[in-house]
Amino acid sequence: MSEQHPALTIVGSINLDITATTDRLPTPGETLGGGVLRRQPGGKGANQAVAGARLGGHVRMVGAVGNDGDGEALVAAMAAAGVDTTGVGRSGEPTGTALINVDSHGENQIVVCPGANGTVSLDGVEFGPDEAVLCQLEIDLAVVAEAARRTSGYFALNAAPAMHLPAELLERCDLVIVNETEYALIPELADAKLVAVTYGKDGAAILERGVKVAEAPGVSVPVANTIGAGDAFCAALVLALRSGLDYAAALATANAVGAAAVGDAASQPALEPLERYMPAAGSR
Repeated sequence: MSEQHPALTIVGSINLDITATTDRLPTPGETLGGGVLRRQPGGKGANQAVAGARLGGHVRMVGAVGNDGDGEALVAAMAAAGVDTTGVGRSGEPTGTALINVDSHGENQIVVCPGANGTVSLDGVEFGPDEAVLCQLEIDLAVVAEAARRTSGYFALNAAPAMHLPAELLERCDLVIVNETEYALIPELADAKLVAVTYGKDGAAILERGVKVAEAPGVSVPVANTIGAGDAFCAALVLALRSGLDYAAALATANAVGAAAVGDAASQPALEPLERYMPAAGSR
């Protein structure tokens, strides 16, 4: 494995994002006109895989899509970004879909229909000691726990959406990544060995067993879409840490990547190689 381009396997969700952009979000029972509709690749797993590949990592995706046109298009989009998609299974369930409302400030409301994501399997999947494995919680928790048990190297978990985490899974995590809301909703993270917490425009911090050991300020940019920013941050942080950066430099790098993602309207934003986002004084 090259230090500059670590190996990263994503085990997670693959969705079609159907996004309606309006000036503001509707209130319950309200119908808004004048929306702009977009269909684009999404899903936390696929977003992180594409971000990792565009940042220069050697990335493969383990997930599932339906035997439908949407599934074919999503797999093709990942492959075009440089992701190894041989670990993506085909399911009799429809491809996962997210229905998203986004306002002019980038705030959003999301409804996820998991579909084929509920059929993700690790049958025939092997994890090498030199690759990092990154999971999220948009697939079955049992599959995430199995991936953690079977990973012999570095295991990271983006604990989103927030839910109770079994002690065995949490103790296996070399890194857990959450936003400030998720951190508050998962009290057991206070005792986790290493947790990265994002605070939006206020930056991010790393905690060891609940004690802050590093932080980095946020990067202010015009907001086009917040949906893919957290996923880009996750991929960037794992790659930065695995590339040898210290905690503060890795956070600063991931914050810069997240800011670049916020400024892009796509859930799978265009990104430059990871080195372009590294702080000059701490790149090695």
